[in-house]
Amino acid sequence: MFCCGVYGFITRKNMIAILISLELMLNAVDINFVVFNRFLFPGQMEGMFFTLFAIAIAAAETALAIAIIINIFRSNKDIDVREINKMKF
Repeated sequence: MFCCGVYGFITRKNMIAILISLELMLNAVDINFVVFNRFLFPGQMEGMFFTLFAIAIAAAETALAIAIIINIFRSNKDIDVREINKMKF
């Protein structure tokens, strides 16, 4: 799942698709936290709590990223990554 996210992050030019790929990578890491916590320390819940914290941070990051993407779309009328360089001028 993480490799699919990395592939999507590298190959996509649309900012929404890049954001979705980034979220896919974060979710793969969260799943690993839960699985390894369950495997290594079956009676403890630290991995689950850390995963919930990471999910909350990812939700805040997604909301901020979507707000930035909306502002870029309003100014450029396009969310292609190659066109963002034009915002400098």
